[in-house]
Amino acid sequence: MSPVKRVFSGTPYEARIGYCRAVLAGGFVHVAGTTGADLETGDMPDDVVAQCRNALDRIGSALAEVGARFEDAVRVRYILPNPDDFEPCWPLLRERFGDNPPVATMIVSGLLDPSMKIEIELMVLAPPDA
Repeated sequence: MSPVKRVFSGTPYEARIGYCRAVLAGGFVHVAGTTGADLETGDMPDDVVAQCRNALDRIGSALAEVGARFEDAVRVRYILPNPDDFEPCWPLLRERFGDNPPVATMIVSGLLDPSMKIEIELMVLAPPDA
């Protein structure tokens, strides 16, 4: 059995709450719920599409660290406080997942900070050599 590999993205919440961005284990990469703070500044954009893009970029970085890809995603969960914010993100999500979309669930729920408009959690098939 392969060892567990943890990926940290350096957000302040990882250390304060006690989690990591992703875990490679059991043939899968499990990516923690990821919100849309700007990767460079840490600022939260006002726009849900910008937040969605930032979250996907942060997730993509974690996947790349273990050699995984969005194309191998098997499950995604979207969590949004406002269900009306989901549809504007659809084109970006279709683009990112391409012709191999995962199964998906959208949940309406409050998030840790009121400025957060979307959180994305992902499960991806691990690369064969992982």
